[in-house]
Amino acid sequence: MLTVTDAVLHYGAAQALRGVSLRAEAGRITCVLGRNGVGKTSLMRSIVGHHRLTTGSIAFEGKALDRSAAYDRARSGIAFVPQGREIFPLLSVRENLETGFAPLRRGERSIPPHVFELFPVLKDMLSRRGGDLSGGQQQQLAIGRALVMRPKLLVLDEPTEGIQPSIIKDIGRAIRFLRDSAGIAILLVEQYLDFCRELADEVYIMDRGLVVHHGPATDLDRPDVRKFLTV
Repeated sequence: MLTVTDAVLHYGAAQALRGVSLRAEAGRITCVLGRNGVGKTSLMRSIVGHHRLTTGSIAFEGKALDRSAAYDRARSGIAFVPQGREIFPLLSVRENLETGFAPLRRGERSIPPHVFELFPVLKDMLSRRGGDLSGGQQQQLAIGRALVMRPKLLVLDEPTEGIQPSIIKDIGRAIRFLRDSAGIAILLVEQYLDFCRELADEVYIMDRGLVVHHGPATDLDRPDVRKFLTV
């Protein structure tokens, strides 16, 4: 589904990615872990088209994306839930969800029923402004907005950050449903180790812009792997 090969990214003289390679497959959850500042968000933003790689390549469904703009990647089926949620605070919940219509054909512009099945609180708050929701509800809204796009690949950047435990469980159930029932490829950046261990099929661990470990989620119980995640 998604293949990143030897990705190198610079911000001026600073190098954020140092030859990162990664795969995410349909019907599987791929989790990227690592301490703060190791390049995880830079990698995700490169995948969705917010940053242009210095060298290396990104392919989706066998098609090179290196010259594709972010909106073209969205049209191809890549949806992004950014760190910090980035919902529109002055728009209603309904209007926030409808911003997901942008990459869709006119006949597809409806909110899929499973958005409200996964996050019923959104249905009860359709007329409320996004900025009036709690942090956890805003995260559910951000995920719902991405699902409106009917994605083939869902990229989530730290969806549990600052979220209360009950909503973390709801988000985990939603991610599991999307993998098992919808067959979506899910690429998940996470700091919450237990959340990743419960959900992931495979993990990549990054350190200083490099992938230093790749393997099944069960590897997270190994001391030689956990050393890359301790502060």
